[in-house]
Amino acid sequence: MDWMLYVKFFFGLVAIINPIGLLPVFISLTSHQTPLERDHTAKVANFSVVIILLCTMVVGQHILNLFSISLSAFRIAGGTLIAIIAMSMLQGKLSEVKRNKEEDREASAMDSVAVVPLALPLMAGPGAISSVIVFAAEHGGWLNFVMMSLIVVVFGALSYGLFKIAPAINKLLGKTGINVITRLMGLLMLSIGIEVVAAGIKGLFPNL
Repeated sequence: MDWMLYVKFFFGLVAIINPIGLLPVFISLTSHQTPLERDHTAKVANFSVVIILLCTMVVGQHILNLFSISLSAFRIAGGTLIAIIAMSMLQGKLSEVKRNKEEDREASAMDSVAVVPLALPLMAGPGAISSVIVFAAEHGGWLNFVMMSLIVVVFGALSYGLFKIAPAINKLLGKTGINVITRLMGLLMLSIGIEVVAAGIKGLFPNL
């Protein structure tokens, strides 16, 4: 059992989804809610993220096969997407791949923000979904599937814990502290994206 593989997968999720960087967004979206309602929103959002990522692991390869998309081509597309999001994170902000102004306006008018836009697309967005599909396709077998599923569940629990104490963390770190963490996650995420693209190019052009 390659434990470093699972550690890499876990920290890849942390970097791509960046729950700490999303805390100000979570607080903003739930500013009209009571503490009990905010806790319920955090619980539903993270449960939804776990379900979305688990479903992605199961059906991701089948979707690629359905559209006759090679894993190498998807690696390049997914890695490029991850790199684009990472470049925005390096500037201390969320990419419009995750959300845009129209979605912000729509979210402000919604009573429940747990599933949309919090879980999807802010957390389980295109970057996280493409990363999970690539990882699951590269590392098949029931043992890897079980371990990856456990890691997704652990990540969901960790993210829920962060959201639960979001006001305290936001007050402790402040906007500057959260931006620093977001930039660090962006750097890690950019490295992951470049690595995925490089693997895809190598797969498409093995003679390079």
